[in-house]
Amino acid sequence: MEFNNFSSEVRVGVIGIKGMGWHNLEAILKVEGVRCTAICDIDDAVLAQRGKQLSEIGVVPKHYKDFNAMLADPEVDVVIIATPDHWHCLQAIAAMEAGKDVYVEKPLANSIVECDALIKAKQASDRIVQVGQWQRSQRHFQDAVAFVHSGKLGKIRTVKAWAYLGWKQRVPEKTDAPVPAGVDYLSWEGPAQRHPFNPNRFHYDFRWYWDYAGGLMTDWGVHLLDYALLGMKASTPKSIMATGGKFAYPEDAGDTPDTLTTVYEFDGFNIIWEHATSISNGPYGREHGIAFIGNKGTLVLDRGGWEVIAENDRMEPVPLQKRQDAGLELHMVNFIDAVRRRAPEIIKAPVEEAAHIAKLSHMGNIAYRTGQKLTWNAKKGRFSEKPANEYLAARYHNGYKFPKT
Repeated sequence: MEFNNFSSEVRVGVIGIKGMGWHNLEAILKVEGVRCTAICDIDDAVLAQRGKQLSEIGVVPKHYKDFNAMLADPEVDVVIIATPDHWHCLQAIAAMEAGKDVYVEKPLANSIVECDALIKAKQASDRIVQVGQWQRSQRHFQDAVAFVHSGKLGKIRTVKAWAYLGWKQRVPEKTDAPVPAGVDYLSWEGPAQRHPFNPNRFHYDFRWYWDYAGGLMTDWGVHLLDYALLGMKASTPKSIMATGGKFAYPEDAGDTPDTLTTVYEFDGFNIIWEHATSISNGPYGREHGIAFIGNKGTLVLDRGGWEVIAENDRMEPVPLQKRQDAGLELHMVNFIDAVRRRAPEIIKAPVEEAAHIAKLSHMGNIAYRTGQKLTWNAKKGRFSEKPANEYLAARYHNGYKFPKT
């Protein structure tokens, strides 16, 4: 399929339409000439709800429960993948192989090895792929990084990124239950290890279980550490250390830590990640953000804007520069523009860069899970510490095979 001008119609299908899939669809439909022709979900109730909402605005897409059937639909040009993390790799590669352009949610994949597989698949494909790191399309984030690169902060020795989420409470223990009517739970689990149906493992809360995701590190961490790396023009850390646990809720039903501190060592500076649930008062009074701490001043950046706090009288402070635009909508404009022009070079969040930050986040989780200080051998694509290499690849179950690339 080819799109030769900005007015060419682009037909979009969505896999996973409950949460971010719905928000992504709302954003992409604001781009002129985009039409939704298909939605796919393993939950009949979700399909019915979203179908009704779309019909109210004059959009009547086909409904699918099997994503492979949707990928075979010739009336779908572009696929949005907003399923749980453990499905991203298989579905994104399948979509490329089906000749579809792809918008895939972050994190790019649920393991380091899957990130490498997606890089290879993209390099072998002529498809346009955008990853859902939409802050890369937001002007105030770009302006903040430009200020960091200007050198006005002086030497930066420490960068902090954090997510202190007061609204995130304990995952309570719940008993296993029958699979809800209309839910294809076997397909939802897919390549993950089988478990009896439990409400805690379904829909939004999947992200607190290692079988499907990586907790706050691969949720908010991917967004915020991405800009820490961009600001410092950083590549692979020399070492990774992490410590934390279920300090707020020892009886939490999930797997991932509610409190975590991770230190990434680079030449001449460190990047520190912190997260804590049920606490809103994070560094600099912000529940989330990135702080570039320089000898002359500190630039603090979050989704609301950025400012510079001067170090005594070493520089002029910069008052809060507020957000002026909608990052997700701009990200979709960028994606559709690249699709129409067949111009992968203009993509704001390409696979290779999304893989880099996803890997960094997975490294932090692996350091936590092993309890070791880790070093990465880039030539071998492995850690120097043998126990950590057990976490490089997501284990596939239930007859699913790792994609050939």
